[in-house]
Amino acid sequence: MASEVKLAYVQISFRSFLDMARTLENPKYELIIEAQDMAGLDVGLTGTATATIVIDDKNDHSPKFTKKEFQATVEEGAVGVIVNLTVEDKDDPTTGAWRAAYTIINGNPGQSFEIHTNPQTNEGMLSVVKPLDYEISAFHTLLIKVENEDPLVPDVSYGPSSTATVHITVLDVNEGPVFYPDPMMVTKKENISVGSVLLTVKATDPDSLQHQTIRYSVYKDPAGWLNINPINGTIDTTAVLDRESPFVHNSVYTALFLAIDSGNPPATGTGTLLITLEEVNDNAPFIYPTVAEVCDDAKNLSVVILGASDKDLHPNTDPFKFEIHKQTVPDKVWKISKINNTHALVSLLQNLNKANYNLPIMVTDSGKPPMANITDLRVQVCSCKNSKVDCNAAGTLHLSLGLLLLLSLISLSEHQMVTSAAKRCPTPNVMSANAEKHDAGLEQA
Repeated sequence: MASEVKLAYVQISFRSFLDMARTLENPKYELIIEAQDMAGLDVGLTGTATATIVIDDKNDHSPKFTKKEFQATVEEGAVGVIVNLTVEDKDDPTTGAWRAAYTIINGNPGQSFEIHTNPQTNEGMLSVVKPLDYEISAFHTLLIKVENEDPLVPDVSYGPSSTATVHITVLDVNEGPVFYPDPMMVTKKENISVGSVLLTVKATDPDSLQHQTIRYSVYKDPAGWLNINPINGTIDTTAVLDRESPFVHNSVYTALFLAIDSGNPPATGTGTLLITLEEVNDNAPFIYPTVAEVCDDAKNLSVVILGASDKDLHPNTDPFKFEIHKQTVPDKVWKISKINNTHALVSLLQNLNKANYNLPIMVTDSGKPPMANITDLRVQVCSCKNSKVDCNAAGTLHLSLGLLLLLSLISLSEHQMVTSAAKRCPTPNVMSANAEKHDAGLEQA
């Protein structure tokens, strides 16, 4: 007959609280339990079993700063970690009961400081995130609190050791002077006379307690137009300002200036000057093209359509006025007719012999006062036979008054001799230029 198995239950209790902090190296207990039948009599039988008790850590230790006050120094204008705050915590380092969380609870109204936890050391890394100004405040005092990521058990609380004070000393650094306003802006006509005063700039030294002096100098002046008084900051011109200069963009010229203090070593500040140049009529227009071809027996006597361009802005540009320079050209050979505000048609009134002719064209803009320019239009009269154009044998004939009269009289079968030649006479506000210069000017435009 099989014996009946009876089960017995054992309750294990502790005489005092288990402290994880004391058993961190081996956070478990192993108990050997002996059971004996026959109510414990000597004749009874015994048996043993092992009970393993694993201790789960609870957050029953608050973190504590290793000292009540910490010191730090930082140069004004610098950012980064300035001090590491150390704490002690007896809880398990692998749990949130040990990991620290820091908070700045006082002394940081401008949010110039931040504190973060070093995950390896559990230290609080206090950083400057906004540059400090010695002249505003040379000292700062912060009150910092530390807590755990996990909440404390009900009968444990954070005590005075969970807060610490940090005293921060700001070191003075020689700072560069500051221009105000920056950028500086001024508007002037582009043709003001050399030596004209544009403005007086002013830079101030942030290191007000050092009572330093400031000197000024030119840093970048691409066109070489400007000068600055090193003592009082007055800027004047050393050349004529030109709105059409390649150094001017959208009518604005940019220059940079330096302000240097007397510190050791000296510090430098940079200021920007924007000069808006107002348009004046200081450029004469020019024609294009400057070379044309026509057949000596052409039935259509149209020679070329001329265009004109001007580097100035409206209203100092078109409508342009096109003219043949009458002082050197007779009326019975050439004609120029307006097409629109910017173009005109040059045509012949009669056929000419094969040759190269330099026809002076005067073009005038609409500025007040207007600007004019005379350019030689080189007209090649070529032989056009059997659909072949031959201009190689053409010689160059300058259209003096005597020569053109002679050609005109021969073409009209008039037998008169012309013995005098006209010379070109200067015209007010007229600028002469050769064809090559005008072609270059057209490419630049």
